[in-house]
Amino acid sequence: MGQILGLHTVIYGVTDLAEARAWYTQLLGQKPTVDSDGYVGFRVGDCELGLNPDARSAISRADGVIAYWTVEDVAAQVEHLGAMGARQHSEVVEVGKGVLMASFLDPFGNIVGLIEQPRTQPEVSDQ
Repeated sequence: MGQILGLHTVIYGVTDLAEARAWYTQLLGQKPTVDSDGYVGFRVGDCELGLNPDARSAISRADGVIAYWTVEDVAAQVEHLGAMGARQHSEVVEVGKGVLMASFLDPFGNIVGLIEQPRTQPEVSDQ
């Protein structure tokens, strides 16, 4: 059996593709890398965020899955998403070892998870 190599694509179902394209373009600060009438995709690090109007009918309960996006400053992103009209889904919580997590509902009912992991400093040797 093959090894799971990592998360490649997260697809959010949307009701209005043009509106979702504009909202996520503003949120991510970049234009889509894939832009068609039936699918819009953004490259975010090593992953693709896809927007698909056909996926909306397959989603019966968005709370079942949350994809967390790595951010440098969760507090700044919380403020940014709030200013963009996203509703907070869960408060910022520290889940251990300095890892902070929060989540929001985008205007289309999808959960946007945020995770900030502390930067590790290289150990300095006494030698």
